[in-house]
Amino acid sequence: MGKLEHFKVDLKSLKGEVTDFDYSIDDDFFAAVGGSEVSKGSLSAHLTVRKSAGVYDLLFHVEGMVTVTCDLCLDDMSLPIEADHRLVARLGDTYREDDELIIVPSEEGILDVSWLLYEMIALAVPIRHVHEEGGCNEQMISRLKDLSASADSMQEATDAIDPRWKELEKLKTIIKD
Repeated sequence: MGKLEHFKVDLKSLKGEVTDFDYSIDDDFFAAVGGSEVSKGSLSAHLTVRKSAGVYDLLFHVEGMVTVTCDLCLDDMSLPIEADHRLVARLGDTYREDDELIIVPSEEGILDVSWLLYEMIALAVPIRHVHEEGGCNEQMISRLKDLSASADSMQEATDAIDPRWKELEKLKTIIKD
């Protein structure tokens, strides 16, 4: 994880009340983090740390492009991402994460923000990602339509073959009357 070394923030050594950090996030970052949701992209991240009475207010802003797989044609596609997130950190005995509070061990005082940034990016990706109209792989779309038509015709054939269903339909109309 040497590639992620500059994503570690030494909270104990921060000078002043406000400290800013800028990060460039690329394919190497995603490979080093090893997450499964997003594996490619080009983004910039800005972190502002405000220190006040032993509490560190972390304000994240990320924007750029990520590459994900289209749900329809399975080709890669680019999606714009922009996200903001706020977390609070403080020093304590052992590392612990709650909803919006992170406890960092006092002995170390170092917070690795790489996974926090990755999660923020992954959560900013929409659940459904599909190319815009006409952007999908035409061969795959054609194949999907063929398979869909085959499934429809197979269902129609099954419905036509089994005469029991027709008899049951007659019962339904008798019960209604």
